[in-house]
Amino acid sequence: MTDSATHPASTPVIELHSFHALRPGPRVLVLGGVHGNETAGPVAIRQILAEFADGRRQLQRGTLSLVPGANPVAWAAGRREGDRNLNRDFRPSLSPENAEDRIASRLGPILASHDVLVDLHTFSAPGVPFVFFGPVNNQDELEPFAHAADEERLAQAIGPQRLVYGWLSAYAKGVRRRQNGSIAYGIGTTEYMRAHGGYAVTVECGQHLDPEAPAVARAAIDNTLRLLGLGGLADGDGKDARAGTGGDTCSGKELIELYDVFDRHDLQDRFAREWRSFDRVAAGEPIAFRADGQAIRAPEDGYVVFPNPGTPPGREWFYFARPGQRQLSRG
Repeated sequence: MTDSATHPASTPVIELHSFHALRPGPRVLVLGGVHGNETAGPVAIRQILAEFADGRRQLQRGTLSLVPGANPVAWAAGRREGDRNLNRDFRPSLSPENAEDRIASRLGPILASHDVLVDLHTFSAPGVPFVFFGPVNNQDELEPFAHAADEERLAQAIGPQRLVYGWLSAYAKGVRRRQNGSIAYGIGTTEYMRAHGGYAVTVECGQHLDPEAPAVARAAIDNTLRLLGLGGLADGDGKDARAGTGGDTCSGKELIELYDVFDRHDLQDRFAREWRSFDRVAAGEPIAFRADGQAIRAPEDGYVVFPNPGTPPGREWFYFARPGQRQLSRG
């Protein structure tokens, strides 16, 4: 297929490279470039594809599928989105209205045909790599799930030391406080994967232009192959990616629960200071002030996550997180 990264004037297409071993095993899908300005995943995936092509890698069992540019429209334009955020409202549409609708309609069946998803991203603000994973096993309406143990083991093995959970439940709290809010807009690739019987993690590999981010992405792929016993590891490759976070837990991991989200109501709403994502905040400390001067204070000791001073009114302004108390599956 045509590569939109090298031929930007061509019609964008989604590249899908699949390797099927003759021995049965898990079906693993790795996505890069869900956002077109996040290059670490695509760079790492193309390095690994080259190693399969020249024989340095060979899959031993199962299936490995790699998509280096999941959003070719945004990638060709060199920006985060084509028409909208592909990692929000990720649902195939019978009547697509924009580029991301059409892309989701193509990618959705691909996700549903696999067992495991690793979605590789980067972020804009300074910070260390981290992993998003999903809920405990449950039959609740919001996000029913049955593979928490497998997903927890993957999150712990994939590399970064900071592990974050609670995304959809925190997002839902904000939706309930909005007029005309929609839970669907909180559904991304991993939520879609869980809803279709698989399990998934998002790996935030570092800042967009961090030269180490592709190595974190590459190690995430190798650590997944190693954990699931698929083979496909190049000699001397795939050492665990480590990223210090200052966390002090018995497992060496820093576990964080996203707990709530606060929308911006007015352009005059302002932060109490310049926050970086995962900055610690003490109970009662002001995080931000409304236009009328009312303080938004930390309800307990925790973290300010994804603060965005450029957020327009009516959208998520920042998340509050707290130290995670969940007991993760081991081994």
